[in-house]
Amino acid sequence: MCVEPAPPPSSRLTRRGVLAASAALAGTATALASATAPAAASTGRPGRTGDLVVEGGTLLDPATGEVTEDAVVVIRDGVVRAAGSRDAVDVPHDAPRLDAHGHWILPGLIDAHIHLNTAGEALDAVRQGATSARSGSTNFYQDIAVRELARQAPGRAPRLRAAGIFVTPDLGDTVLADPDLTPLARLKDGVRSAPALRRVVEVNLARGADVVKTRVNERAGLPEQDPLAQVYSHEQLSEVVAAARRGSKGVLCHSYSEKGCHDAVTAGIRSLEHGVFVAERTLREMRRRGTYFTPTLTAIAGLADSSDPVLAERGRAYLPVLKKAVLAAHEMGVPLAAGTDSSGGSITPIGREVELMRAAGLSALDALRTATTGAAHLLGLDGTAGRLTRGHAGDLLLVAGDPLADVTVLKSPISVVRSGIAL
Repeated sequence: MCVEPAPPPSSRLTRRGVLAASAALAGTATALASATAPAAASTGRPGRTGDLVVEGGTLLDPATGEVTEDAVVVIRDGVVRAAGSRDAVDVPHDAPRLDAHGHWILPGLIDAHIHLNTAGEALDAVRQGATSARSGSTNFYQDIAVRELARQAPGRAPRLRAAGIFVTPDLGDTVLADPDLTPLARLKDGVRSAPALRRVVEVNLARGADVVKTRVNERAGLPEQDPLAQVYSHEQLSEVVAAARRGSKGVLCHSYSEKGCHDAVTAGIRSLEHGVFVAERTLREMRRRGTYFTPTLTAIAGLADSSDPVLAERGRAYLPVLKKAVLAAHEMGVPLAAGTDSSGGSITPIGREVELMRAAGLSALDALRTATTGAAHLLGLDGTAGRLTRGHAGDLLLVAGDPLADVTVLKSPISVVRSGIAL
């Protein structure tokens, strides 16, 4: 049982204690010191954004599929003020120019499942095209520090929805992340009781998490674990979801087995992560509920390249199964979001996930939508990310060719613009 009764988590720790430590671990404090003006860093006001005119390229709107040649995008103070054909846009003469002739202009992409633990990883993700993202959790709240870095120095990190720490039976060293978590180290069976599950969610929300991450199955990326073994029951998952909802937050759930997927979805999660063996009955339930599917095809494909024979075999066996599940979900109307599950210091371009969505059977446009309009809706960024229309963020990519003909161009952007700042 949990250590009860326990007072509410202290909100005073959010800025002064826990986040200071997470910023130090992530290296974001140093990045902020070098990248922002002293006033912005000390007052908490948003950091520098840019004015920019991107002109001459071919503009693609993922929402409509509309293609505009010789297009112009006008960004003021980091926000799109106008976008369209040259003769339809009033182009200011005093703004810096980015020549896009010969390239395609797309909104910045969204990685809906990524683990960002350092300032270096955050910058790498942006440079590879992910201008917005959702964290898949970190061990010591580094993602919350990265989110603050993105607000203060947009060119250094994706706009981020942070998940804080993983709600999992064995917290391991994560009990050291927060004084309000350390009593959980005394639990013989780990974080399994309803009070313990609620406690981890409550501490996450007190520290400023935007979403909650939990699991129903063991990990595929560890050879000693069985990805089909279930670690939380429907009742336990329901406790996590209920605690998150009390804070008006959604839950993303690491899942593999069909029973685990079904339990997670019927418990009320917002998005199913991985979901290799998700079956038709669960997909139908997801469509009915509007539950998102973030398959992280990139991570599963990566297992096949492992030097560990167990992991390599899992990758080879799981990837075709997951591709079929993705296509079935798409054809049934289940919303999809692209996520690479990048972690461990190695960031995979979000364009790789779009490429694998296309390989699963989606059209190029629908595959692109999983990393733009679809992911934006999942993250609650409909009016901010995923498109380049008036009022949206000035986040965009220039790519070398037509992504509707060859989605692989998304893996190597020619240029990335974040909040009107060309990187």
